[in-house]
Amino acid sequence: MAGQPAEASTRGLGLRRSLGLWGLILYGIIIIQPVAPMSPFGVISDAARGHVVTAILIAMVAMLFTAISYGRMARLYPSAGSAFTYVGRELHPALGYVTGWSMAMDYILNPLICTIWLSQGARDFFPSVPYFAWAIFFVALFVWLNLRRIETSARINALLAAGMGVVIVIFGFAAIRYLLHLPRFEPDFFTHPFYNPKTFSSSAVLHGTSIAVLTYIGFDGISTLSEEVKNPRRNVLWATVLVCLITGVLASAEVYLAQLVWPASRSFPEVTTAFVYISGRVGGTFLFVLVNVTLLVANFGSGLGSLLGAARLLFGMGRGNALPKSFFGAVDPRNRVPRNNVLLVGAIALVGAFTMTYALGAEMLNFGALIAFMGVNAAAFVRYYLRAKEKRWTHLFPPLLGFLICLFLWLHLGWRAKLAGGIWMTAGILYGAVKTRGFRSQLIQFDFPVDEPAETES
Repeated sequence: MAGQPAEASTRGLGLRRSLGLWGLILYGIIIIQPVAPMSPFGVISDAARGHVVTAILIAMVAMLFTAISYGRMARLYPSAGSAFTYVGRELHPALGYVTGWSMAMDYILNPLICTIWLSQGARDFFPSVPYFAWAIFFVALFVWLNLRRIETSARINALLAAGMGVVIVIFGFAAIRYLLHLPRFEPDFFTHPFYNPKTFSSSAVLHGTSIAVLTYIGFDGISTLSEEVKNPRRNVLWATVLVCLITGVLASAEVYLAQLVWPASRSFPEVTTAFVYISGRVGGTFLFVLVNVTLLVANFGSGLGSLLGAARLLFGMGRGNALPKSFFGAVDPRNRVPRNNVLLVGAIALVGAFTMTYALGAEMLNFGALIAFMGVNAAAFVRYYLRAKEKRWTHLFPPLLGFLICLFLWLHLGWRAKLAGGIWMTAGILYGAVKTRGFRSQLIQFDFPVDEPAETES
């Protein structure tokens, strides 16, 4: 009897709301990583014909509108922040399943492109070791660490992000010093990263922009902390938008200096690790090594976390019977990890590292991400404009423009990425249709516990 009051008093407790706006912004920047544009710099430059700054800024506009939609949907479902939840609840469960399937593609491809970058980056240090040996090593390490439930802590991630910030500052000073010592500048030298009439092509820039979206991947993770945020209905929206804005400005500054140092007319020794060679040009061996090590650490951390994230997503779909439960819903009884899924995602990463380029993997990842972003914008449009009693233009234009820009970028992905992504989506849709007899029954459960939705918005 004496223990009943204490038990009753803890029954309704939730997570502690301790994160303020700036704490949430810091979390978002840590997720995305301050060096986010450095890894894909070479492939963006190659696709956009040297207009990396322009591509990143256009992608930022699309992400800002999408961030507004994410923030608004997080107000409705602060305990279940996910694109497929928003789409499934607001539009249709079948569309929610399609969005979830596209997200699965994202999660699975992230460790794959990290493996490709890591293998190429390691070869910059040890060229005598073949690429395939590095790919096997990194995938095996990812799988082994995830099976042993070894993850980086939030404090370590924060320290790593701070260290990356220091590296960016060092690169910036070295690049400016290098530029100041150049003998002469052409009249339009400083505007070429934005617009170079000799190489500009609108279709090429949009193709590059469709890859540059990779710079912002991860901002949607802010919505998952809604239960730990002070005033979540305000702060999640503002933090999501500000993280995209800060990321865009910081990324633009990094690639602007890089493009001034290494104009698009000069080819890179290796496209995948192009930024490392730019660092070597402005800072010699020291900066070459420092930036290479920094990007190796960043990609290793991203690959390690994203492999487990992919395994957990597949586990959730298996447990919810959206995928065969006997395989995808199984958990290792000793380490309590979805072992089958970890091994499967590791195998896909290894095969992909041998058969795909970093550029193709990045485009395929964005194929799924842009579908999810379009879904969130559509859900926000339906919820806040079509179903609203009072039609406000502020509820009309952000999701509408976000959807249209994301669609436009999706259409400018390379044909190989669209073909591979189309096969993936077709397979998932056919499986879902067969299992639900034409989506007559619900394949994914969307009845997550949520806070009371807010019908109005200030």
